[in-house]
Amino acid sequence: MGFLLGAFSLNTEAQRINIGAGLGGFNYKGDLAPAFNPRNYLPGGHAFFRYNISPSVSFRVGGNLGVIGAKDSRSRDPFNQMRNESFRATVAEGDLITEYNFLNYSQKRKVKNWTPYLFGGLGFYKFKPRTKTAEYKTSQMNIPFGAGVKWEFKRPWSVEFEFGTRKLFTDYLDNLGDNIPLSQKTRLGNPTTKDMYYYTSITLSYTFYTIVCPPGFSNDY
Repeated sequence: MGFLLGAFSLNTEAQRINIGAGLGGFNYKGDLAPAFNPRNYLPGGHAFFRYNISPSVSFRVGGNLGVIGAKDSRSRDPFNQMRNESFRATVAEGDLITEYNFLNYSQKRKVKNWTPYLFGGLGFYKFKPRTKTAEYKTSQMNIPFGAGVKWEFKRPWSVEFEFGTRKLFTDYLDNLGDNIPLSQKTRLGNPTTKDMYYYTSITLSYTFYTIVCPPGFSNDY
C-alpha cells in the first residue's frame, strides 16, 4: 500500500510540471504609435517553466527576447508625419506569472484538455536602443497581463496562443520623452502617458507525465 501511495504521489507531482518555448511578435504603443498598429510587429521568442498547483491555477517563470520599433511615417497624424521619427530597440525580459484557467485543465489520460486563461504578474525588462539621445534608465520593472488559450492536442504536447500587454513606467522606450534639449522640440514625448508594448505568441509545451506502477498493475486508467 505504501508503494502504491508513493507511486501515485510521484505521478501527480510530475503532471504538475510544464516546459515550453515558442515564437511571437513584439508591438509598441507610445508617442510614435498612439494606437495599436499591426504593422509595428517585430519578431521575438520565449521560453518558460510552469508549475500547475491546481487544475485552475498555475505559476510560470519565463523570459522573452526580441526587437521592438515604430515609425512616424506609418501614422496618419500630420504632426507625426512631419516629425518623421523612428526607433528600434532590442528587448529582453523575465517575468513571474500567475495563470487562471477558466476550465479545469486537469491533465488526465483519455481527456481532451483545453481552456482559455487570464494571466498577470511582475516582470523585469531591459531594452537597448539603437540610438540614445538623452539620459534615461534602460532597465525597469514592468507589469505583464493578458489572455490566452491552451490545448493539449496530443498528450503530453500542448499548443498555446497568447496575447499580453506590458505596462511600463517610462516614456523613453521610443527614445522620446520630456528630458529633451530645446533644440529638439519635435522629439518631445507626451509627459502624461507612458510607453507600453505587447507580445503575441504561439507556444509548444510539454507536460512531464510519469506513470509508476508496480508489477502486475496496468497504467491505463
